[in-house]
Amino acid sequence: MGERCCAAVVRVLVLQAAWALSGGQVRYSVPEEAKAGTVVGRLAQDLGLEAGEAEARRLRLVAPGRRASVEVSGASGALVVSSRLDREELCGKSAPCALRLEVLLERPLRVFHVQLEVTDINDNAPVFPAARKNLSIAEFTTLPGSRFPLEGASDADIGANAQLTYTLSPSEHFSLDLQKSNERNIEPELVLTKSLDRETIPVHRLVLTATDGGRPSLTGTMELVIHVLDTNDNRPQFNQSVYKVQLAESAALGTVVTRVNATDADEGINSEVTYAVTNFIPPSGKDVISLNPNTGEIHLTAALDFEEVTIFDFRIEARDRGTPPLSGHCRVELQVLDVNDNAPEVWVTSLSVPVPEDASLGTVVALLSVSDRDSGENGRVRCWVWPASPFGLEATFAGSYSLVLREALDRERVSEYEVEVRAEDGGAPALRASRGLRVPVSDVNDNAPLFAQAVYTVLARENNAAGAELARLWARDPDEAANGRVSYSVWDGGVGVGGGGGAAGFSSSGGSGWRPASSYVSVDAESGRLWALQPLDYEELQVLQFEVRAVDAGEPPLSGNATVQLFVLDENDNAPALLPPAGSAAEAGGVAAAAEAALAGSGSESGTLWAWAAWGAPAGQVVAKIRAVDADSGYNAWLRYELWEPRGKGPFRVGLYSGEVSTARALDEADGPRQRLLIVVRDHGEPARSATATLSVSLLEAAEAALAAGSSSSSSLSAVSRSAAGVELGAGAASAATNVWLVVAICAVSSLFLLAVVLYGASRWAPRAAVLSGPGPTTLVCASEVGSWSYSQRHSRSLCVADGAAKSDLMVFSPNFPPPPPAPAAKDTQPEPSALLDTVSVTAFIPFSVPFYPP
Repeated sequence: MGERCCAAVVRVLVLQAAWALSGGQVRYSVPEEAKAGTVVGRLAQDLGLEAGEAEARRLRLVAPGRRASVEVSGASGALVVSSRLDREELCGKSAPCALRLEVLLERPLRVFHVQLEVTDINDNAPVFPAARKNLSIAEFTTLPGSRFPLEGASDADIGANAQLTYTLSPSEHFSLDLQKSNERNIEPELVLTKSLDRETIPVHRLVLTATDGGRPSLTGTMELVIHVLDTNDNRPQFNQSVYKVQLAESAALGTVVTRVNATDADEGINSEVTYAVTNFIPPSGKDVISLNPNTGEIHLTAALDFEEVTIFDFRIEARDRGTPPLSGHCRVELQVLDVNDNAPEVWVTSLSVPVPEDASLGTVVALLSVSDRDSGENGRVRCWVWPASPFGLEATFAGSYSLVLREALDRERVSEYEVEVRAEDGGAPALRASRGLRVPVSDVNDNAPLFAQAVYTVLARENNAAGAELARLWARDPDEAANGRVSYSVWDGGVGVGGGGGAAGFSSSGGSGWRPASSYVSVDAESGRLWALQPLDYEELQVLQFEVRAVDAGEPPLSGNATVQLFVLDENDNAPALLPPAGSAAEAGGVAAAAEAALAGSGSESGTLWAWAAWGAPAGQVVAKIRAVDADSGYNAWLRYELWEPRGKGPFRVGLYSGEVSTARALDEADGPRQRLLIVVRDHGEPARSATATLSVSLLEAAEAALAAGSSSSSSLSAVSRSAAGVELGAGAASAATNVWLVVAICAVSSLFLLAVVLYGASRWAPRAAVLSGPGPTTLVCASEVGSWSYSQRHSRSLCVADGAAKSDLMVFSPNFPPPPPAPAAKDTQPEPSALLDTVSVTAFIPFSVPFYPP
């Protein structure tokens, strides 16, 4: 390392010695900013080198201590610009700017000095110390002529390129004055030519321009920003003299009503403004708003109500903080907008209740007043009635309505109406209100009492206690109070005389004439309880039909009727009664006398009856016939006959239902001259009632029996023509004896003649038997061995007995339904008792009684 340094030093010394020996110096001149490659000079030629010698001897440039901006071209040996030449960078403000270069040539080594002068060009514009200069000048207090020194610009060039001149942009308030501090420096000064007004021009912006002397000249600028300092010479000014604000009355608390803004042309503390409310119209507005003193925002502090105050007026003051303070004023007008926040109100000013149910259409029931505190569409109200009938609304004038009757009333259908008057305003959304009215309907007597049934069917057993309740009748009157208070009575028009019914009460009996229904029954005027005035007797009264009238207490009173059909049900209260022998005084009175005896209870016992029988009579020969009648009907009157004494196997027997006494076997002398028979007649009632008959049968010879039979036959034939009742003797007794043929022949011829006459009369006058059918004239039904049937009047049929009078005992009723059409009856055949029972059971629904009588 040390060797190399020594070699370099030696080399430099050698070069200096060579340059000193040469004693020559080459000078070149080149303008700055010449382009790279520009030829500065022909260095090889100027050094006296031949062509090609510069390259051979390695001609090169040495620039110690700085970066050379030129170099030697190896081919031509010329000195050329290798990089940018900047005189100001190389030499600054020095003049002239000469660069000393050393050129080294080898073989032999020689050193040449080259001086390169870089000439200046105008490549630098004037430059101010700052691009902006701020100045503050008070308005009005700074007088015209005042001077304000400015800093001048500098130019990096030299000579004429660095000679500067200054100009100021046009201004009516300022001018430029140049002062020379020395021969080369010029100092500009800003001169105030006119008083400043900050409110007119708060900031003045001027441009100071410096121009150098180059060709072309270059310029530099500096902005002068002149702030005009304020004084409190302006009062705050609002941007509006009147602030008109519209706010809905439904605005929430804290809502910003508006923001007032006042500006002060001054600045600083002179422009700081505070706000205050100085006047409230109306005074209640003090509680409605609050004003922020710094921002000027007005906030809502209380609820608005259009219906109370529609417009608020506030006076606002803005005051600055200058000395002395100045103020400005404005007015805020707050208009409250209506919203639909009030529902309609419905008031009843007059109400006329109750309303009679016969009130005429158009009757005014109530007067109504309807209002809405809102305005415009929000206060326009529409009214109607719900339900829509029977009332309606009629507008009388604005806000007043009449509730009138549109349809007829019926208190029995609706006794009270809940009417709702509804009102709706025209807001969005619409608000509704309603007012309920209770409209009672007063009663008038427009409804007659009405029974639950048009016809009442009442069943009562005979022998009931006097005062016993038979039924309860009820008539409904939908009216109220006295108009609906019903009283009951038995309506008797008189005593009936003929068969059939009518408005008058009547009784149907098998005995004496008609009696008024009020003699049998009575009805409680208040409760409608039907009770018997006396015990009822089926044998006297089977059917009682009458009308009950119900009358209300209205004015005028109204009434309604109902038909009552009272059917008396038979009880087994009569014992069988024995009919007297044929030809007696009792038989002359007919069956009625026997019935009266039965009703009187006189038939339980009877005297001894007599009969004759011949010895040798065959078994089954009828000796006598016991006749009895029971005043009851049905099963209570169905009689059966029993031989009580003698018991065991006696010579006689009694037909169970016919009462015929006949021989059980052939009679002989061992049976004795006389037989005493005790016969019990018993009905089928519960409990059964009975009567006893004593029959004394004399056993005779055949001739004696024939004579007794003949006299008995004649007596029997005349008795049959009268009433066909009593104890009969057997007609065959006369033929029992073979030793009295002549007597028998005479008696037989007489008997046959009389029998023919009787049979002819009976066939002539006796009615034909018929089956039960619908309503019509009375038809006879003949009895069979099982008993006798009878069918009462109206829906009844009569019974004919072969040897007795007709009796109407069987009753079949269908009082509440029309009778069925009559069935065609067989003309040639006699129905069996079972068929008759079937017919009756199909037609009737009321219990009936079936009496049976022995033939």
